[in-house]
Amino acid sequence: MMQAIATTRISILRGTTTDAYGDEQDTDTPVASGVPAALTEQSRRVTTRDDPTPRIVRYTVARVPAGTDIQDQDRVRDERTGAVYIVDAVSSMANPAATADLRLDLRRTT
Repeated sequence: MMQAIATTRISILRGTTTDAYGDEQDTDTPVASGVPAALTEQSRRVTTRDDPTPRIVRYTVARVPAGTDIQDQDRVRDERTGAVYIVDAVSSMANPAATADLRLDLRRTT
C-alpha cells in the first residue's frame, strides 16, 4: 500500500540489446505494468560560480509502493501520458512504524 496519493500508473522497462554496429540499445521489455505512482515535476533556479546567469532546471520525482522491483537505470513509462523517464536513483526513508514508499529521481527522455 502506498502512502503517497497516486496520480498515474507506470510501466517499468528494463534490458538492453546490441545493434548491428555493436552499440548497446535499450529494449522496451516490461518488468511490471500498472504500478501506481505519484509523479511530480519540479523546477529549480541554478547558478554556478563560473556562470552566474540563472538557469531553470526541471526534474521529476516519483513515489512508488515499497517493495516495487525497480533499479537505477531502469526506464519508467507513464501510462497516462506516454512519457518515458530514466531512473537516476532509488531511495527510501527509514521509518520504524511503517514501510516507506520508494522515491525515484527521474530524468525525462521523451
